[in-house]
Amino acid sequence: MLKIPRHTFVEEAMSAQAYSDSSLPIGEKQTISQPYMVALMTESLQLTGEEKVLEIGTGSGYQAAILATLANRVYTMERIRPLALKARKVLDSLGLLNINLKIGDGSSGWEEEAPFDVIIVTAGAPDVPQTLIDQLDVGGRLIIPMGNQYEQTLMRISKSDNGSIVKETLVGCRFVKLMGKFGWTGDD
Repeated sequence: MLKIPRHTFVEEAMSAQAYSDSSLPIGEKQTISQPYMVALMTESLQLTGEEKVLEIGTGSGYQAAILATLANRVYTMERIRPLALKARKVLDSLGLLNINLKIGDGSSGWEEEAPFDVIIVTAGAPDVPQTLIDQLDVGGRLIIPMGNQYEQTLMRISKSDNGSIVKETLVGCRFVKLMGKFGWTGDD
């Protein structure tokens, strides 16, 4: 995480707070996660450096940047166009060439690029979208905050060699809602 300058991913007015252990607003009613949670989620992925990673919820691009230094290839999805465009600009300025960014409904995953060794969801979901489990490779790991709209539990989902799913509770957390076809809808 020390290789990635967090202040480049926040609004200039927030740059003095960029290294505090707190989430910060990034516009569009979204936030950049607190460094502790980014570190915990990243460590929970158990990356070796060879993985093909799918990130749902690009936001500012900070988590994608960290993943790009630890994995072979990162595919990241953001539903909010202005955030995606801003993130792409920052990621490009850092010379991170192993990141593909797509604007779209992350709750549906990125079927054209599946399967993924690792999937990380940076927004709270009511349940694990089956589409993401389907796009997880055998032996893969998925990290996702699950629960109601106000508080979630960070879960690690593993897909065994025979395709069975194992769920592991990691820690309580609070994320913005995962919006989309297989997440929360605007009516929730």
